Amino acid sequence: MAKYGEGDKRWIVEDRPDGANVHNWHWAQRDCLEWSRNLLTKLLSNLTVLDGEGDLYIKTNKVEKVEGEAYVNVRKGKIIPGYEISVTISWEGEAKDSEGKTVSRADGIVEIPYISDENADEDPEIKVIVKDEGPIGKKLKEAFLAKGKPFVLEQVRVYVGAMAKGGPAKDELEVKKPAAAATKSAPVAAEPGPVVKKEEGKKKKKQEGFKTITLTEKFSCRAKDIYEILMDENRWKGFTQSNARISKEVGGEFSIFDGSVTGTNVELQEGKLIVQKWRFGSWPDGIQSTVRLTFDEPEPGVTIVKLTQTDVPEEDRYGNSTVVENTERGWRDLIFYKIRAVFGFGI
Repeated sequence: MAKYGEGDKRWIVEDRPDGANVHNWHWAQRDCLEWSRNLLTKLLSNLTVLDGEGDLYIKTNKVEKVEGEAYVNVRKGKIIPGYEISVTISWEGEAKDSEGKTVSRADGIVEIPYISDENADEDPEIKVIVKDEGPIGKKLKEAFLAKGKPFVLEQVRVYVGAMAKGGPAKDELEVKKPAAAATKSAPVAAEPGPVVKKEEGKKKKKQEGFKTITLTEKFSCRAKDIYEILMDENRWKGFTQSNARISKEVGGEFSIFDGSVTGTNVELQEGKLIVQKWRFGSWPDGIQSTVRLTFDEPEPGVTIVKLTQTDVPEEDRYGNSTVVENTERGWRDLIFYKIRAVFGFGI
């Protein structure tokens, strides 16, 4: 790098008179603690953890504390997130009798003592504390650990993904060129064109904001075995440790991961094909993706599963842009990996 006043001017770095940090060339830091507090409050407050299973009802109330530090550094447009925070959430639960009357209540807190960028690829520790350690309190605490922990971890992953994208600095990092694009296309827009081209343009625009996920996995089992695991709610409960209701009929509905994912069976061919309409509860209203799972058995005892999931939204209803990443990781880590681990289908 040449010193100022020497060498080729194209490679000289000098301070601008206006002090502008053009294209984030210099270090820029954005404090994200308050933004983190607001996002985690949205993600973790008033969250239904258990709704009537075993006559137990559990929900989170609000995020009581978010403490620590969170920031985003930017250098040459590169995002470098940094955070070490702890989160405390209040929760309450109740047990009801067969007539739906409340017979006992309990409440407590959930502590996530350490969420850090250093451990972004790992799920943080979660502690569930109940104020009354009586029989009902212990039962509700155990139910929260079994059923609520996956919910809480999923929301934490949303936060981690949002920080990786730049947190509140995301919009500032994007290069905005609408004026230039409009100027360049103005002459074309001024000229009358065929109606067909306008319709094609509308159709293309409508598809923006959605992605397709494709995965291929190999299992040491028969094709019918993996098909039955995915379509049997009891086996699903076993390998995910979460509640599931799965219809085995075309047109039937399903609910998995304690209701986080819901949908409808579109096409079923035993041991060969599963096609479903499939959505997360955190997606914008009315949006459904299409999941297509094919099962190929090139030789006895070896099955190739191919997943294609189309129309996955890039953002959820809260504006978080980690939907595609989280959905793909969910298939890989929470479904396919767990099936191998629990049923011994690894290769």
